[in-house]
Amino acid sequence: MTLEEAQALVDNWITTTGVRYFSELTNMAILTEEVGEVARLISRTYGDQSFKKSDKDKNLGDELADVLFVLICLANQTGVNLTEALEKNLEKKSIRDADRHRNNEKLK
Repeated sequence: MTLEEAQALVDNWITTTGVRYFSELTNMAILTEEVGEVARLISRTYGDQSFKKSDKDKNLGDELADVLFVLICLANQTGVNLTEALEKNLEKKSIRDADRHRNNEKLK
């Protein structure tokens, strides 16, 4: 699935099942909440924190998909084409960071 297809699928789901988009501000708060759930799971899986009973059945892929879903909602409702935005962002990073990471002693 392409990013454009994902944006269309989310838009279709929102308009048929979800009734309408939440406001951009609400979706920003939801995105923050979902990123927090990813952080919580990663800190327990790869970090030093232990799992709580409520965390044991969480799936990282599902949590990341929640983040992606809300991010796509925000893109859709603000008119951002994620394919174009990602392409431009990678071009910017490629120019800006052409030698930066190769010359970073911390990464050797």
